[in-house]
Amino acid sequence: MYNNVLNELKEDEGFVAHPYNDSLGIPTIGYGTKLPLDKIEAELLLEKRFNDTLMEVKKNIYFFEDLSECAKEVILNMAYNLGVPRLLKFKRMLKALEVKDYRTAAKEMVDSLWYRQVGSRATRLVVKMSKCNN
Repeated sequence: MYNNVLNELKEDEGFVAHPYNDSLGIPTIGYGTKLPLDKIEAELLLEKRFNDTLMEVKKNIYFFEDLSECAKEVILNMAYNLGVPRLLKFKRMLKALEVKDYRTAAKEMVDSLWYRQVGSRATRLVVKMSKCNN
C-alpha cells in the first residue's frame, strides 16, 4: 500500500535535482521537499552520501582496506569533500599510501590546491595523516 502512495507522490511531485520555487514561491528541491532542510533530513542525506562515497572509494582504491583506520578516516573525509574522481588525482599521495608511507602521504596532501583552499580542515587532516601508523 505505502509503495503505491510513494510512487504516486513521485509522479505527482516530480523530481527536480536543483532548487526551484514551487507554485507558492517556496524554495523546494527533489520531490517537493521544502528548503531549508531540517537537521534530521540533512543528517540522512549526509549518511547516504557518506555511504556512497565509501563504496566508491573501496571500488577505486584497491588497497583501501589495508590502510590503518586513521588513514581510512582521512581518505574518506577527503573523498567526501572532493569527490572520488578528484581524490584520485592525488597520485603521489595515493602511491605513498599504497606502501603505507603516511608521512609522505601527508606531505603530498600539503602540496595541493585543495590544501590551500580548505584551510583548517586540510591542516587537521594532514596532521592526522602524518600520525597514522599500521
